[in-house]
Amino acid sequence: MSDDRNSRHKKAMQKLKSHVDQRIADAQEERGLLLVFTGNGKGKTTAAWGTVARALGYGYGVAVVQFIKGEWECGERLKLTEDHNLQLATMATGFTWETQNRDSDRAACEATWEKAEAMLADPSRYLVVLDELTYMLKFGYLDIERVKRALAHRPAEQSVIITGRNAHRELLEMADTVTEMAETRHAFNQGLKARRGIDY
Repeated sequence: MSDDRNSRHKKAMQKLKSHVDQRIADAQEERGLLLVFTGNGKGKTTAAWGTVARALGYGYGVAVVQFIKGEWECGERLKLTEDHNLQLATMATGFTWETQNRDSDRAACEATWEKAEAMLADPSRYLVVLDELTYMLKFGYLDIERVKRALAHRPAEQSVIITGRNAHRELLEMADTVTEMAETRHAFNQGLKARRGIDY
């Protein structure tokens, strides 16, 4: 009975390996990617920072632009900014529902986006993360055409990660990879405070 089960397992794994090997062989194009991490679930920024750590681990130049969480304490940022290959820009106004001033938020967004455009044009930046960019589009602080133009004209080897809820449909259409984080349950909604080293 055990031999029969092992034989079936081996055949299934051989079939799977053949399928995977073929897909790897078919993937011939090599260029930078546009990834969008969106959805209502937790982990979009965390996933982006994980990719930042991965790229830095290989010695690549990385840039991170934070459009909302800039004033918040952030464990990943505290640790990874020790790496001289990481360039960081933050809008530094904090959450827009705290400032409650559209004109100053829009001006801060414009100044931060100008830094992002320079990073997106820099061939030494292998990876650029535009953290919470989706909100800047949703609130009308940035024009989608301007964002699309910068993304379309970036260096061919540069990958970009965009994070945030409610990603603009045109960003989703442009993206090579879209990951939607779905919320099943969130501790905050049950009255639990954000935890240092876990949530930020």
